[in-house]
Amino acid sequence: MTLSSPLALLAAGLLAGSAAQALPWTVQLNNAAGKPLAGAVVAVELLGRTGKAGSGAKAEMAQRERQFQPALLIVQTGTAVSFPNFDVVRHHVYSFSPIKVIDVKLYSGTPSEPIVFDKPGVATLGCNIHDRMSAHIVVVDTPLFAITDASGSARLDLPAGEHRLKLWHPSMKAQTLQSHALVVPANALADRPADAAQTRLTLTE
Repeated sequence: MTLSSPLALLAAGLLAGSAAQALPWTVQLNNAAGKPLAGAVVAVELLGRTGKAGSGAKAEMAQRERQFQPALLIVQTGTAVSFPNFDVVRHHVYSFSPIKVIDVKLYSGTPSEPIVFDKPGVATLGCNIHDRMSAHIVVVDTPLFAITDASGSARLDLPAGEHRLKLWHPSMKAQTLQSHALVVPANALADRPADAAQTRLTLTE
């Protein structure tokens, strides 16, 4: 899956406020057929802001009923992820992804050491014992991220300025996020409703 070209970034109205204010901003994603695209990763990197997570940042990718839960996990770069196994059977978690090679051999309970994801990108997970188990961990250089809902929308509070919009969907073959410029104007228009500030994108195969 790639972004259509030229990419239509349609910014329409936002709340009044200064550049320091966080403005409600919605990213609306559609597929090539014009239908809302649910379950997509949306992340915004702020210009001049650090992308690393603070010390002690933790997340969890569990195994329940012979499935990874959640199937899609977003974490900030530097986050330690644990892999607790709540099933009565053992699992063997692995990934050959460039950002993190994982090989947690057959185990029950929770491995003593979490795995730190220190590079941005996408890690595809599997289980060597149960072939139908799969999941993705998406690592981003920002604390501003979300997953699109059933309507294809994700809402983030963004300051005015020039940012980078990062996008990914499980149907994409690439293990890197699509990157595009996003400008949140400082001269907000007071006569526009809060939900009018948005970026609309179309993703095509």
